[in-house]
This record gives sequence, structure tokens and C-alpha cells, in this order.
Amino acid sequence: MKEINEIKRLEIIAENSLYMDGMCPNVAMQYCFNIFFKFLKENDSILELGPAEGLMTDLFIKSGFDLTVVEGSEFFSLDLKKRYPNIEIYNCLFEDFITDKKFDNIILGHVLEHVEDPIFILKHISKFLKVGGKILAAVPNAKSLHRQAAVKMGLLNNENSLNALDLHHGHRRVFCPESFKNVFIESNLNIDLFGGYWLKPLSNKQIDESWNIDMLSAFMELGESYPEIAGEIFVVASQKG
Repeated sequence: MKEINEIKRLEIIAENSLYMDGMCPNVAMQYCFNIFFKFLKENDSILELGPAEGLMTDLFIKSGFDLTVVEGSEFFSLDLKKRYPNIEIYNCLFEDFITDKKFDNIILGHVLEHVEDPIFILKHISKFLKVGGKILAAVPNAKSLHRQAAVKMGLLNNENSLNALDLHHGHRRVFCPESFKNVFIESNLNIDLFGGYWLKPLSNKQIDESWNIDMLSAFMELGESYPEIAGEIFVVASQKG
């Protein structure tokens, strides 16, 4: 029953998706890809979890990587299969995914804030890493400037509160830098690199209404210099031993 409820939940989120609504999420996903790309080698095998509409999926395919996808929503999976008939796409919960294949890299672009048990997921998917392989994950940051400002303005109770868009997206939590790093540590993984991108002083809606692409791109890059308060944070992790 619990699994059925989770699948129903994913379908509702997918069918009403606002993940790629507006300029901000599209530019942010492209920037996240550019960061992850620095850690990938030519012809690497990649397991991508939770691609949703597949913006990053498209970038991996165009870059020539050997890509396998796991997507929990049937709605998103069917669309991805139509658009990318030549890649393996598994429609199942991450917890239920099983394969004999090992991957050079596992990508979780805005996934761990959605799942019920991030530590279980990290431990489970680590089994599919090749020796020397990497897990690359990105999530929204509770310490982002715009969330801190929202608390000062009384719009959020605290930095970890879920706002209306978080709830619409199906987020279960908002990580701060420490809590994000801790899920990797508790999963017995090495954190090879922690970083951030997108210095974000305003909400997506406010930025979409008043900024141009050059402004947004500049603030994406600025976030790399201030990861603790960036809009989004990332980890590059590997297995111990």
C-alpha cells in the first residue's frame, strides 16, 4: 500500500509539473549540468535518477554518454521513451531499481529532497557504481539568500520550511549544507567536493519578471564563490576504500 501511494503521489506531481516553468529552472539545470560535466570523462556510463522532463537527460545524450535512466513517474517515463527510444529507461521507484550493470557516474539532479529516505537511496545506488565511480548530486539550499530574506520578511517560518512551490514539486525537505553533507557521511561515502551555484537574492517568480538571461547567468556563477548561501548546492561523492 505504501508503494502504491508513493507511485500515485509521483503521478500527481508529474501531471501538474512546474519543474521547468520559467527561465530560472531551465538556466539552473543547464548550469548544474555544466558543473557535473567537469567531472565526467568521454564515453562514461551514467545512471541518471529522476530526470522528470529530461532537460539534463537531453544534455547527456547530446554529449555522447552511455546513459541509463530511472524515473518513478509513468507519465514522465512514457514521454522520455518516445523522445529517446535508444536509451534504457526504467519506470520504477529508486528503492526498487535493480541491475547487474555498473556505472562510472550516478546523477541525482534535484532528487534527494524528494525521496522518503535519502540515506537508504544513497546506500542502494552505491551498489551500482564502478570502482572509482562518482555520485553527483544537487539540491536546493535552505541557507540561500532568498530563503533567509523570506524568514526576515515573515514569509517563511524558518529557512527549512517548505514554501508553496516546494510542496507543489513534492519536496519533503530543504537541505542546508551540513544536513546535505551528512546524508553522504551517514551513507558511508567520501565527499570529494562540496560546492554551490546561483547566488539567489529573489524568488524564481521575481527573477523571471525582472531579470534577463545575462543577469541570471552572472548570479549562477557568483554562487560558486559563496556555496554556503548559494541557491543550490552540490556534492561529488565516491565509495570508501
